[in-house]
Order: sequence, then C-alpha cells, then structure tokens
Amino acid sequence: MDTKKVTTLLEEALAVNDELFVIDFSISTAGDIEVVVDGDRGVSLDECIRISRHIEHNLDREVDDFSLKVSSPDITKPLVKARQYKKNKGRVLSIQTQDAIYEGTLLDVGESNIVLQWKTREPKPIGKGKHTVTKEASIALDDITKAVVKIVYN
Repeated sequence: MDTKKVTTLLEEALAVNDELFVIDFSISTAGDIEVVVDGDRGVSLDECIRISRHIEHNLDREVDDFSLKVSSPDITKPLVKARQYKKNKGRVLSIQTQDAIYEGTLLDVGESNIVLQWKTREPKPIGKGKHTVTKEASIALDDITKAVVKIVYN
C-alpha cells in the first residue's frame, strides 16, 4: 500500500471543505486504512462518504487489496487536537492534568490554553454553613493529559 498516495488523496478530499481536519489516520500492514475526521461544526455522514469515495475511487484494487473506514470521532473519545476544543465551547468537559482533575464548562479557547468554569460549595468565610462559589481555571493545552466531553442530562 502506497502510504504517500493515500495521504495525498486524503489531503485532496479535505481541501474541499476547510472546516474538516484529521484526528487519526493509519494504514495497517494488512492494508486496512482507517481515517477519523472531525470538523469545526461536526462531520456529516455525507462528508465521510465523500472522503471515502475520493480515496477508494483513486486507488486500484487490482494492485492493492485494502479495506477503508472513514468515520468521525465518537463522543466518548478524548479530545486530541486543539481545534476540537473550539467546537466544544459551552460544553462541560472533564480535564485531567498531571496535577489535578477539573470538570466544568469550557468558557474560552486560546492559542495555548483553555478556560474552564464550575460551581462549588465552600464554607462561608464568616459563620456556619456553605455557599456556592463560581471558580475558573486557565489550563495550558500542553498540560492536559486527557479531555473528554461530559454528557449532561437536564
């Protein structure tokens, strides 16, 4: 399997829609091609089919025996690219770093960091009882070891 040719075909297919980007791309020794694409506003089934057809129709099955799978990332999969954070602004994320675990609403996405906001109950500074406090944390993208979108049921 010519990896360079498949990569070129994938890049051509993605060039048609600049909102799409590759999350994962692999070719096994058995000829299994797997492509996971995401988009700034998600990925439609039609886009996955279009990319798949562009790759498949430009490869020769007489020369290479291959299987091809083009998909979008599953909601349970961790975020792996900085661009994925932008499309999840306003959603609740669970962020793991070397030092801590955060769970909160993604407020902002910068070039090298994200800002999360959450509410917590803390003891009152004066008197007995607790009160609700809103907290924010700016987390560097390089410090994130795992980030997952939380499914929230209202």
